[in-house]
Amino acid sequence: MLLINCPYCGERTESEFTYGGPVGSDRPNPDLVSDSEWVEHLTMVPNPVGPVQERWYHSKGCCKWFTIWRNTMTHEILEPSNE
Repeated sequence: MLLINCPYCGERTESEFTYGGPVGSDRPNPDLVSDSEWVEHLTMVPNPVGPVQERWYHSKGCCKWFTIWRNTMTHEILEPSNE
């Protein structure tokens, strides 16, 4: 299991978090796109290899968003930040 260091609460298991996708990915407004476009956005997540800056939401904790750098090959968290 992936351990994520929340900058506000400390280290927790990934089950406490919701993945928000890579930083810079365009998130369509669900009220302005068709159901099929929204489903495609939710299910066709980019999966680059190597270090990726990602957004995570601490849904079962402090309820705050933050950004981390994670290596998608090793799952090593390289650099958390308080964004």
